[in-house]
Amino acid sequence: MKELFTIGEVAKLFDVNIRTLRYYDGIGLLKPERTDPGTGYRYYSTRQFERLNTIKYLRALNMPIEKIADFFGNKDIDQMVTILRGQQEEIAARKRELELVEKKLQRRLTQIQDAVETVYDRIIEKQISLRKAAYLRKEIPVGEDLEYPIRELERNNNLKAVMFLGKVGVSVSRKDLVKRRFEKFSGIFVLLEQEDEYREDTICLKESYYVTIRYQGTHEKAKGYYLKLLSYMEKQGYEPDGDSVEITLIDAGMTDDSSRFVTELQIPYKSI
Repeated sequence: MKELFTIGEVAKLFDVNIRTLRYYDGIGLLKPERTDPGTGYRYYSTRQFERLNTIKYLRALNMPIEKIADFFGNKDIDQMVTILRGQQEEIAARKRELELVEKKLQRRLTQIQDAVETVYDRIIEKQISLRKAAYLRKEIPVGEDLEYPIRELERNNNLKAVMFLGKVGVSVSRKDLVKRRFEKFSGIFVLLEQEDEYREDTICLKESYYVTIRYQGTHEKAKGYYLKLLSYMEKQGYEPDGDSVEITLIDAGMTDDSSRFVTELQIPYKSI
């Protein structure tokens, strides 16, 4: 029976990359039985096959190399049970995280599809439920790059894992709406979802009836649509009942073509 196997033969037997075996050798996880001092060739014996098989098994379970090395440093049944249970808990946690990400992705896909298929320049009255948001009250001139305020908002609210696409919005104050002034925003916000990590001291965009309209293009085009909404409200006997909500559903994070941006304006109202 053959006693020694080259590194290439072992790689083929176990379907392992030769570089991986060299790495295991380098960190002391799986040393060859013999290394030829003249050529540097590595030779493995059958006694090492069980160890390599165990390493492959644990790696298939996504076990970190450090934990595998710890196991071989104190190899017994109790140690194996401990590390397997620990890995099971980590996998369960990752599974929960992936399920949350899946929900967020589905929401975003649904939102994008809705935005792409929307009817533009049409006023709709609708009731919108309470929405949690991280809010930064700050005057921002229309046309100013919003990236810095967004980063400021993210930092102030410890937003660690928020998917920002289609969730960033700005507001025009009620006072400016009434006076038909649209040169500046009164604040910027990120809508929060149940899965987002955020601090508890958030605000809520109130539940209310809103007049809404969607248009294509950048924030600079919003003034004409605000005026259209306000004119409609006046005819219906409504007045603004709070700051506006202006959300870009499709923005530069999705396309470089600004003509394909989709923005929705929302103004809460009450009857006069």
